Amino acid sequence: MSNLRDTVGLCIPYGSENAQYVTEFEPATATLWGYFNAKHGVPCFNLGLLREITAHEEALSAHGGRLTIGAETFEVSHYVLGSRTPGVFSMGGDLALFAMLIKTQDRQALENYARLCIDNVWRRVRNYSSPTLTTISLVQGEALGGGFESALASDVIVAEESAQMGLPEILFNLFPGMGAYSLLARRIGQRAAEKLILSGKILSATELHELGVVDVVAADGRGETAVRDWIAKNAKRRNGVQALMRARQLIHPVAREELDGIVGLWIDAAMRLTERDLRMMDRLVRAQMLALESEAAPGGQESLMAGRPLAAA
Repeated sequence: MSNLRDTVGLCIPYGSENAQYVTEFEPATATLWGYFNAKHGVPCFNLGLLREITAHEEALSAHGGRLTIGAETFEVSHYVLGSRTPGVFSMGGDLALFAMLIKTQDRQALENYARLCIDNVWRRVRNYSSPTLTTISLVQGEALGGGFESALASDVIVAEESAQMGLPEILFNLFPGMGAYSLLARRIGQRAAEKLILSGKILSATELHELGVVDVVAADGRGETAVRDWIAKNAKRRNGVQALMRARQLIHPVAREELDGIVGLWIDAAMRLTERDLRMMDRLVRAQMLALESEAAPGGQESLMAGRPLAAA
């Protein structure tokens, strides 16, 4: 019997609305929406956010892509990852935490952080142990470093025209170690992936679409509509589309051992950073905070990497 839950766009919130990661479920399309929901400071993967995502996604994986809301259990067909922070998808890793752990040479704490990141990427790459779940990243605003990596972990990337993505880690003498190389190489090839990583450049959604990284470019403010359009367009052929995406994973598999090995290299490299490198990292943190304050001010809107002061350091 039809009821209000058959209405496309009607979502059921669950979990805490005050969390750093909030979730909603749309029964009509069996779509789970997850949003980064930064409460203060730089919208990045701080430990609190990582633990919230882990708790949610461990449960989703344990139930093979099914979730329970109240007394009802639903099978998830699509899981969309987005952000509720205006102008920002995610600024990536917690650089302030990185700098502190490197300065104190706390390798174990840095490794624990990195493993949490890899665990979340791995669950998404594996589609939460469901053979029929499609993952979609909706990028509105800036996705840098680990933010770009989290977007890359999805089957499909939808980005609004003003979105910008990139991997600035090379600017402070590091590289992105939480999946970027593995995931980019499978989308655009190894040489193109290395060129993008080593450039440190921040690219527009259109540029990344031309490279083959972004699948759909939407007009600003139309990102969620574009996601729903993609889901509706593929609804009648979802079985075939889903099987093709699983075939893609068989042709270009991402092994957990590969992710673990690369993150180990990242930890080694991070522990070798010099004082000069850490000063550059600190400058990026300050630039992010200033840009966020500028955007929050009346009439203020500025790219978080505008001018990229690190490039000339």
